[in-house]
Amino acid sequence: MLDKRLFYINGSWVEPELSNDFDVIDPSTEETCAVISLGSQADTNKAVAAARASFESWMFTPKNERLQLIESILEEYQKRAEDMANAISLEMGAPIEMARQQQVGTGLNHIKGFINVFKDFNFDQNLNENTPNDKILYEPVGVCGLITPWNWPMNQVTLKAIPAIAAGCTMILKPSEVAPLSSIVFSEILHEAGCPAGVFNMVNGDGVGVGSQLSAHPDVDMISFTGSTRAGIAISKAAADTLKRVTLELGGKGANLIFADANEKAIKNGVLRVMNNSGQSCNAPTRMIVEESIYEKAVSIAAEVAESIKVSSGHETGRHIGPVVSEVQFDKIQNLINKGVEEGAKLVAGGPGRPEGLNRGYYVKPTVFADVTQNMTIYNEEIFGPVLSIMPFTNEDHAVELANDTDYGLTNYVQSEDNEKRNRVARRLRSGMVEMNGLPRSSGSPFGGYKQSGNGREGGIWGLEDFLEVKSVSGWSS
Repeated sequence: MLDKRLFYINGSWVEPELSNDFDVIDPSTEETCAVISLGSQADTNKAVAAARASFESWMFTPKNERLQLIESILEEYQKRAEDMANAISLEMGAPIEMARQQQVGTGLNHIKGFINVFKDFNFDQNLNENTPNDKILYEPVGVCGLITPWNWPMNQVTLKAIPAIAAGCTMILKPSEVAPLSSIVFSEILHEAGCPAGVFNMVNGDGVGVGSQLSAHPDVDMISFTGSTRAGIAISKAAADTLKRVTLELGGKGANLIFADANEKAIKNGVLRVMNNSGQSCNAPTRMIVEESIYEKAVSIAAEVAESIKVSSGHETGRHIGPVVSEVQFDKIQNLINKGVEEGAKLVAGGPGRPEGLNRGYYVKPTVFADVTQNMTIYNEEIFGPVLSIMPFTNEDHAVELANDTDYGLTNYVQSEDNEKRNRVARRLRSGMVEMNGLPRSSGSPFGGYKQSGNGREGGIWGLEDFLEVKSVSGWSS
């Protein structure tokens, strides 16, 4: 069992102020794989003080030095890729090959993407060509609390920490206590890369503890949070007394609109997209909304695809999905699957209980419900597991109405060979992102949503700007 009780504060690994051990569970086996400490107010205060003390010097560190640090982080990240993959597979159950390629890969791509954006970003700009004495200065927000989830650990850590470093902010990272091991490796990477003391700090803890302490702390200028909508609301309330900036990347209930003229692989690809990462992605297309004329065919294909998906340990090689992250998540998903059955949805694949032969570990059957209606719980709630809901639509207006009929607005999907229809529908969808015909959004695209999916954008120039203040100055002498 790994002993990972130390925190990274002010450039050193330090003991917690108070003993508060927490077991990290391997979801593939349900066995304890590591022990960490949950931080106290004293630990949070120490980390915030270190970040505050280092802020001014880091703020005025030349851009080229900040760029060199990020390039060093990229180099160290590549060296530690296998350690990172093993940590993610162990802590949250991602199959090891998926952890290497996708989980570690997202972090790698984000670091590279921010390097490209940062190189071209001008922190001092003229208001316009006719006002040479009016300057617009982009300056760091200040001390930032970064609160990250367990489902895509390095995707979210790099989307926050790298642009914060580039902007000239200092920070305290609080990763999910359920999956903290990858963030410990990330902290080691930053240390080896030569990150100045106090610029980056990491304190493990839970939401009620360190998360709330950071959100309410008077010396924290910004909170960047990714997680559930419920937690995002609580963080916003805690941050309100100090009027700090809060950016939120929250839940989703993505609609996948499949028109009759869609590519024949659209249904299969839609199912696989839901099941990837064991359904634990906020941008998963979990509501498949299909034109009536091909509805029965779509249900049949979706059931067949789901039944073909293998479920196995995160430690095994091969193309399969692993367990969900924890007993809490397993129980929640099982309850929602049972709710779907009780409320009359037609179960066409999977269902309650573990897959055959997997009696230990948080494994969930790839599950598909058909004939789901708008009043059902599984239509409205984010399940965050390998569960797909299918329903028919009659025409384009009906499809858009169903897609927008949700409290969330993160990612929607459109499948059609009619270019004008696709574009028309994309404009009507109330979501921060729309992906069409299976084409992924390019590197540097903004990630974020409308409504209860949060605010702010991560990635690309938008992700950098989230960590910047805008200062308008007159009388500037050029």
